[in-house]
Amino acid sequence: MGYLRAPKLNLMSQPDYHEISPDHISIEKIGQIVQTRKKLRLSSNSSSRIRKCRDYLDQKLEQTNELIYGINTGFGSLCNIRISDEDIETLQLNLVKSHAVGVGDLVPAEIVRIMMLLKIQSLSYGHSGVREELVQSLIDLYNCDIVPVVYELGSLGASGDLAPLAHLSLPMIGLGECWLNGHRMPSAKALREKGLKPIVFKAKEALALLNGTQFSAAYGVWCLLESRRLISQAHLNAATGYDAFNCRLSPLNARIHEVRPHQGQLHAANTLSDLLNGSEIAASEKTSVQDPYAFRCVPQVHGASLDAISYIEQMVTTEINAVTDNPNVFPEEDLIVSGGNFHAQPLALPLDHLALALSELGSISERRVYQLISGQRGLPPFLTAEPGLNSGYMIAQYTAASIVSQNKTYCTPASSDSIVSCNGQEDHVSMAANAATKAKKVVLNLERLLAIEWMVVTQALEFRRPQRSSQAIENALHAYREVVPRLENDRILSEDLEKTIQFLKNR
Repeated sequence: MGYLRAPKLNLMSQPDYHEISPDHISIEKIGQIVQTRKKLRLSSNSSSRIRKCRDYLDQKLEQTNELIYGINTGFGSLCNIRISDEDIETLQLNLVKSHAVGVGDLVPAEIVRIMMLLKIQSLSYGHSGVREELVQSLIDLYNCDIVPVVYELGSLGASGDLAPLAHLSLPMIGLGECWLNGHRMPSAKALREKGLKPIVFKAKEALALLNGTQFSAAYGVWCLLESRRLISQAHLNAATGYDAFNCRLSPLNARIHEVRPHQGQLHAANTLSDLLNGSEIAASEKTSVQDPYAFRCVPQVHGASLDAISYIEQMVTTEINAVTDNPNVFPEEDLIVSGGNFHAQPLALPLDHLALALSELGSISERRVYQLISGQRGLPPFLTAEPGLNSGYMIAQYTAASIVSQNKTYCTPASSDSIVSCNGQEDHVSMAANAATKAKKVVLNLERLLAIEWMVVTQALEFRRPQRSSQAIENALHAYREVVPRLENDRILSEDLEKTIQFLKNR
């Protein structure tokens, strides 16, 4: 699997479409598809699988009076109520309308696009019993950039992400709201503008759309893609901090890490060593015997988060290459099986773990900030040449501390909770959706923390002049100074912070 790296996009070599197929799809590939706004189309293999599965289901319904969950029965605890043939379409329509009970903040458009892509991918395996027309309808929405309005709150992470996926499905039938060209509008209007017609759900189809973990998985994909960039920044911050705080390089010595060979630890130590290669400051004589843990233990702390995230990536990758609706249809075996693949426990635990792993990167970052502004190692208090008259970066550390504290509350595991629903039929739920939205908040907070640290650590490095750091660090500092100048006298640091966040996002 390897360690997460920010995806490098070669736009010149990218085709303008992505072919949906049963082949393995990676988190990185999803990032490329969404970032470059590729169009989607079904492969011949997927089309064949989808048609074969639907033909089998239609024949089965004609040949049997057997109760098949969600196809000719009610849903949840109403599963024993038979639905007449003439009411099957109404059953599917009612399912989407009744389950669209999302509230709260809106899901960002880029995450909704990932949801749409993941739902299309899951349906493409040919075990959901939907028509090809239904999958194509969702592809048409995606290709026209009709982005459904989806709300963050409403999913228990079991029976699928029901409420969010219901809102995702509403525009397919001309209901609900969506975004088009930056404007929020009724879905029916967006369909008309793009020359699309609402679809009529047939047996099993609405259930296949609503069952699944694509809401939680989409957040997981987004968080992991952002984590790649943020981990890289955390390493750069820490390496710059080594020189800014005039630290010893001995904690990066390869022999230390070879005798405790956690892969993340080895990777972090090697990365920092590479970033500091050629540093004049690092090669200078040191007076301190040891450095604070926030610097000395970077390989161990960053490395543990790397190892955690590597495991989380494996779990999310498996999920996005899976069929997660219910029941599952197996034409070759003449089998329709009702089970629980919609239960998002395989995502809930990793997403809680992700919040914790990222939170720790922010926690140690804030500790490095604290050390750098504390007036030690020849640095002035709060990194200002005239402390007293100027407060320098005093309150930047306050802000960092408040964010770290908030992250600690977000690390309370959602997956440890379960609330009985659906008259006891759904008696254990994963709460993966809450774990997912919490993880996103930690990602955004980590981005802010690392930006604060970069502001502080680059200011501290200025006080090491005329000594120079490594070429890699000096190049990053030079580019940054084109955007945010050195702090000479107090100014509004929130403005610097916003510029820093954007600078680091675009590095």
